[in-house]
Formats: sequence, C-alpha cells, structure tokens
Amino acid sequence: MTHFIEGLDRHQTMLLPEHLDDYVDENSPVRVIDAFADILDLAALGFDTEPAATGRPGYHPALMLRIYLYGYLNQVQSSRRLERECGRNLELIWLTGRLKPDFKTIADFRKDNGPAIRKVCQQFVALCRNMDLLDGDVVAIDGSRFKALNAKAKNYTRGKLRQKLGEIDKAIERYLGELDRADEVFEQTGTVLPEARMERTLRKLEHLQKEAVRYRSIEQRMDETGETQVSLTDPDARSMATTARMPRIVGYNVQTAVEADNHLIVAHEVTMLGFDRDALSMMAAAANEVMTTDQLTAIADKGYYKGEEIVASEEAGISVVVPKPMTSNAAARGQFDKADFAYDGDKDVYVCPAGENLTYRFTGPQDGKAIRTYWSGACADCAIKDKCTTSKERRVRRWEKEDVLDQVQERLDKDPAQLAVRSMTVEHPYGTIKSWMGATHFKMRRLKNVGTEMALHVLAYNMTRVMNLMGIPAMIAAMKA
Repeated sequence: MTHFIEGLDRHQTMLLPEHLDDYVDENSPVRVIDAFADILDLAALGFDTEPAATGRPGYHPALMLRIYLYGYLNQVQSSRRLERECGRNLELIWLTGRLKPDFKTIADFRKDNGPAIRKVCQQFVALCRNMDLLDGDVVAIDGSRFKALNAKAKNYTRGKLRQKLGEIDKAIERYLGELDRADEVFEQTGTVLPEARMERTLRKLEHLQKEAVRYRSIEQRMDETGETQVSLTDPDARSMATTARMPRIVGYNVQTAVEADNHLIVAHEVTMLGFDRDALSMMAAAANEVMTTDQLTAIADKGYYKGEEIVASEEAGISVVVPKPMTSNAAARGQFDKADFAYDGDKDVYVCPAGENLTYRFTGPQDGKAIRTYWSGACADCAIKDKCTTSKERRVRRWEKEDVLDQVQERLDKDPAQLAVRSMTVEHPYGTIKSWMGATHFKMRRLKNVGTEMALHVLAYNMTRVMNLMGIPAMIAAMKA
C-alpha cells in the first residue's frame, strides 16, 4: 500500500478529542435545516410542544421535523430508512445529537402532525418573500399525476366491474359446460373422467363464484354511496389519464404554481380530480396571496381553459394567459368555424365570412350560463352557405361574459412566447420531485396524509432551490436576520 494516500489507523488514540461539530462542513445543507427549525414557532404552527406529564419522555417535535427535512432533502422518505440513517449518517447524528428514534415514532410524527407540517411549508414560502425572492409578477400553473399506494388491480370503476363480471360469467359457463359433458359421458359410457381434473374444475368454479360475490359487493357499495370509483388500498386514490400515449395511473393530481423568476413553488394543492379545468382560479388566488406584486399574471396550458375559472381569476385582479382548445369539428367538415366570424362590440353583431351581419336575437340559459344567440336573415340566398351550415341559418352563440375571454385571447396573441415560459418554469419542479421519489408512489394513504407528504417534497425542493440561489452561509444569515 506504499506510495498511496493512507487513512488513519482505526485503533489510533487521538491526543485531542474531536467535536461532533467538526464532522459537518460549514457549507453543509444540514446546517440550513437546523437554522430553519430554530426560527420556527412550533406551538403556533400546531405542533404539541408540551411534554407529557407522566410516562416516558417523548422526542421534541423540532427534532422529528429536522429528521424529516433531512430525509426529504436527501431522497430518504421511508421511516425505516430514516431510523437506520440516524444511527450511521454523521450529518443526522450531528442534527439529532446522537438520538435515534425508532421507525414507528418517526412514521407517527408525519401521520399525526399533517396540518402543522403543511404550515411549515407555507412558512418557508413566507420566508422566501421576506428575502425578496418572490418579487416577480408571473407564475406558471400546471398539474401532474402522482402514483398512490394503490395498485391498478385494486381500483374499480363501473366499466371495469362490468368487464370483470362478464369475464367471470363466461368462465363459469365454460366450466359448467365441462361438468355437464362429464355427466353425459358417464351416462352414455359409464366412464368417469380423472378425479384430479374434476376437483380442479370445481375449485376454479368455487373461486370464480367468490370473485363474483366480491365484485358485486363493490358494485353495491357504489350504488349505495354514489361513488364512481372504488380503491381498496387507498380509498381516496383515483384512476386518472396522463397523456394519450401513456396508460392511466391510480393516484392524485398535484397542482402547483411556480413563480417564473426563481422557479420557487409558491402554492400547491393535492386533488382527487383527474382534470385541471376547475383549478385555475384556486391556484392563481393562492399564488396571488403570496407574491408581492399588485398585478400578477398566471400562465396555464389549454387544459385549464374554462370560462368561469378565467372570469373568476380576472375579477380577482389576476391576468391569466390560457390558450383556447380547438373543440369544433367545423373545419374538419370543410365549414367555417366560429373563429371565422368577427364580433363587433360597438354594434353587438357578428360579421360572417360573406360580410353579412348576424344580429342579436335572444338570451337563453345553457349549462348555467346566459348565452346570447345571433343570426342573419340573409343565409338563404348566400352563395357560400354550403361552407357555413346545413340548417336554415347559421347561428352563433356568445356567453354574456365572453368579452373577458376575448381579452385573454388578445393578450396571448400579442405575446405567444408566454406559453414557452410556462413549460420552462413549471415542469422542472415536477421532474425533480418525481426523480427524488424514484419509480414509486406516495408512502402514505388518504388525501390528507398525501397532502402532508407532498408538502415535505415541496419544502425540500424550495429549500434546495434557495440554497442554490443564495449559497448556504448567506441563506442562514438571511433566515436569522
């Protein structure tokens, strides 16, 4: 081993004892965790900071919070792995002062302190605002599906139940046919089929009948509760579509709002909805409460396009940028689309491609909205009527608040590059967090507990982001200021 760098002899006695603090570098992220936990008012956040009057003393919530912050910053989310790390990881030994809670204590802390942990995540966002990191005026909003602790095989919809019951009925019919043929052979020839085969057929029949009873009990539960889906392992998990090229997953839809300057997650929400169109105003309002600007712009993709949500955001003083999806089949049929009809707000008329005015006729309700209807009396003699409609006249409908949607479209037309800002801003945090989680699912069940777990992921992402932006010593100094 000569001519190589050699380590210390394990049995060598040190003349001067080393401090535990010597094993943790000044630029170690673990010092940020310690400083952040020190400035928190845990009692105000909802943690139980009073020791029990009797019995064995428990661990302080600040210690348990430090363990979880370290775990999520270092992609260690399992309580059993955290227990092991507390006994062998020098940074955790430094952070905990050589304490080593068991995995059940660690897991119970996350389960029992969900609301308080979510407030800690919000507290860090508020800290970022105090450090002037949320002074921008643009946020990007998006949703992503995360796997739940529930296998696809244990998630049922009515369609899936009908399919399963149909397959079972066919299989039962097939096995009953085998038994009938065996009886017929015995009656005609006196020959008995092999006993092992008959026993196997009877066992399969018994199993299928039990499965049919189980599926029908789930169907009965749906009838009684009105549920459209039943997940057996995690009752709150839902089967959700991801993309056209990817299969459905059983999980949760996590909504986030990410500010565009420093790419910090300023608001998030875990939902059971498989779509995004009802989340725009909720996420925009949550981001608006945190950001320091008086005129926030929220950018989202076309999955968020819903008139009521856009109007609610605009009325709250938030400028939204959302592309309108093309849902009409008129162009595919070789006919003019509504976009080919220009609206004249001063005259309250639509001008068709032939130059005729479609005037206002009446207002009627549709899906809870007041819809204004326009048409022209000149359609019968129009030379291009076949490219417009097959009806007596072409009717154009307009929501009474569609002027707000026109303003949103005009805003996007002036600066189409804003959509690129959205993808560059909001998709990276999702990729990072899913990379940290690995090819796996949430560790906890039920919506409230998954919300706690997601808050820890978001907090770890934001802390890592700020450390990269400011540097660890400057971040610690700013937190203590």
